[in-house]
Order: sequence, then structure tokens, then C-alpha cells
Amino acid sequence: MDIQRLNTNETDFWKKLDKRLAWDSESDHSVIETVNGILADVKSNGDKAVIEYTNKFDRMQATSFAELEIPQSRLQEALENITAEQRTALEKAAARIKSYAEHQTMDSWSYTEEDGTVLGQQVTALDKVGLYVPGGKAAYPSSVLMNAIPAKVAGVPELIMVVPTPDDEVNELVFAAAAISNVDRVFSIGGAQAVAALAYGTETVPQVDKIVGPGNIYVATAKRMVFGTVGIDMIAGPSEILVVCDGKTDPDWIAMDLFSQAEHDEDAQSILVSPDADFIESVMQSIDKLIEEMPRADIIKASLQGRGAVIQAKDMDDAIEIANYIAPEHLELSVDNAEEVAKRIKHAGAIFMGRYTAEALGDYCAGPNHVLPTSRTARFSSPLGVYDFQKRSSLIGCSADGASELGKIASTLAHGEGLTAHARSAEYRIK
Repeated sequence: MDIQRLNTNETDFWKKLDKRLAWDSESDHSVIETVNGILADVKSNGDKAVIEYTNKFDRMQATSFAELEIPQSRLQEALENITAEQRTALEKAAARIKSYAEHQTMDSWSYTEEDGTVLGQQVTALDKVGLYVPGGKAAYPSSVLMNAIPAKVAGVPELIMVVPTPDDEVNELVFAAAAISNVDRVFSIGGAQAVAALAYGTETVPQVDKIVGPGNIYVATAKRMVFGTVGIDMIAGPSEILVVCDGKTDPDWIAMDLFSQAEHDEDAQSILVSPDADFIESVMQSIDKLIEEMPRADIIKASLQGRGAVIQAKDMDDAIEIANYIAPEHLELSVDNAEEVAKRIKHAGAIFMGRYTAEALGDYCAGPNHVLPTSRTARFSSPLGVYDFQKRSSLIGCSADGASELGKIASTLAHGEGLTAHARSAEYRIK
């Protein structure tokens, strides 16, 4: 297969790498115009507009919003009707995700200074959160678990899920996952109209404080445009994996790990970095051999040829430098002493340590969240977690002595800024 090969010894290596990593997440003008119109319509016309767009885009025949709300009994029915093996897998994954999330909870704290002034931080959960879940054939129950469970662990009292059901096509696993995750309300709506309903509220859909979950370009554009009215998790780009290997792992394993992200879609990015030239050749042979048995071979080929790369590094230090520069969504360290090597990684959404730790385990059931920063944004952002569903309020309570001493400082600084009322307000409390 024709996959781009790079070598750090080349004088233009970094330029070539930047070109390979480039990804434009901006929507084109037509998408922006369409989404803007939908947002405005839903904001003005509420339920009526959402019903019209749902019937149009998802080929439904709803006449009232009551037809678009999925009752809890239907979610429970899905949970009871899936296979025992599927239910067990969902429940075990949910338990692991919950256990991990419980380690992330933040507690309120405070301390009292010598003069009696109290300072601290109060942590509270968001009141309402909206969860967008892709529907129809492209349905991901794992996304329900990964988004809903941390919200519930954080203490969110009302979690509202939207999932399109085009042509009335329902994914039973998604409904079952919603039941397991204790989602409070579910609506069979999708697209920009669902984002608008959550952001602005309608006669039936409550306005939420934050919207999380993946979606297509229209959903991503809508989330970007309603940010500020509500919070959002992130604007995610195509999935990506970077495998750093010292050459001692079975090349078939590495080839399949690269496939695991390439099969998402043609724009997904899979990159291998290794200092061992012979090993790189072995992986390339494995790719050519294993691709023939992949049901999504066409997508994998398009992804690897269009955005994939194999990089020969000078040594492992060089490979780690490249990894930190790429700041990948998923980073596999298929090396000796992986836990020690991981301490040298500064930028990555999730780090998979050791030869046995396939990235796919993180997608479903390891425990840490699979909602991760893409497109090099791991340089400044983190995986979705409980902390995304909690907010912090500063606590300040001055004693008389504390107000007097702080008032002197504030007065001086306020006068220096020309803000007399600020200064006088502080001065009133000076003894």
C-alpha cells in the first residue's frame, strides 16, 4: 500500500510532517449558512421547527413532539431484549467507566486565615446537560456510556439525550446504554436542530447548560455556533492514533492497531514512528497482508493513503520528541519500560502503555474516557471527565480585621487604576 514515508534525517522532515498533520476543521460557507438558518428557526419557533426539520432530514412523519420522546420503558425494553452477552459487556464497561470517573470528582475546600478571613472553592454540578448521540447505522453505544456516566458521577440531576432515528431506524444497543447510564430523557431528534433545541430550549426540550457528544459537520458547526449560550465539550476532528514502537512487537499487532482508527473514516489518521527500519518494513508487509480480510478495507486504504504515515526516527529519544510534537488523540507506547517512557510524554489525549494495551480497549471498556482532544489540541486540552460537568465558585468571607487590611491594599490599587468607587467601597471597611 502506498503510505507516505518520512525520515527524521531529511532536511525538510518537519515541513512534511506539518503538511501531513494539517486538518481544516472549519465548515464551508454553505454549511454555516444552513446551520445558522436552522438555529434561528428553532430559536423562534421551538417544537414546530424541530418537528419540521426532523421529518425533512430524517424522513419521519411526526405530527407532535410527544411522538419524538422515547419513554423510559422503551429504554428498559431495549436493555432486556439485547443478547445476554451484549448486556454483560455494556454493564461491565459501564462499571469500569464509573469506577474511573469516581476518582475524578472534585471536592469543595476552604481555609481560614489568622485574622478570620475565609477563602475557598465551592464545587457544584451543572443543572442540565445535553448529550448528542449519532443515530441510525452510525450508532455508538460506547459514546452514551462515556458521556453520560461521568455526568451522573458529577451529580448532574438532569441528563437529556438526543439521538436521530432516520427512517425510524433504532439502535437497540444505544437505547440499552441509555438505560444503564441513567439518562433522564431521550428525544429521537438529531442534526443542527437538536443542538438548537438543547441550546435554546423549546416548549418540550429543556434548555441545557452544556452540550456534549460527537456528530457530523452540521452538528459540530451548530455546537461551535451556540457556544457561549451553552458550554460544549469540544470540536473534535477525525480520529487519530500514533504508535511508537521499538521494533519488538508483533508487526501484525501494530498493523491492526493502525487499522483500528483508519476504519473510522477516510479522514482518520494513523501514524507509526519507529527507529527500526526493518521493523517498519515488516509492518508494511503486515498491512498489505491483513488489509484483504478487513470488511472496511476501502475506508482503511483511503485513510492510510490520504492521511497516514510511517516515520523512521533516529532513536527512541527522537521518536518521543515527534510524539510530543504531534500531540495525538491516542498514543500507543509499544516499547520496553512503557510506564517510564510515558513520564516523558507531555502532550497526548490518552497514553496506552505496553505491547498488550491496544487502543481499542480504551474505546470501549478500559475505564478512562474515549472523548479525547484531536488535531494537536492535546497540547492544551484534556479528555472529557467528571470535571467537565462540575463548576467552581470562589469563596471569600472577610472578617472585620481582614477587610481592614485587604481594604488598604485594594484602595491603593484601585486609585492607581482610576476607579474611585472601587477604592471608596474598600475604604469604608478600613478601621
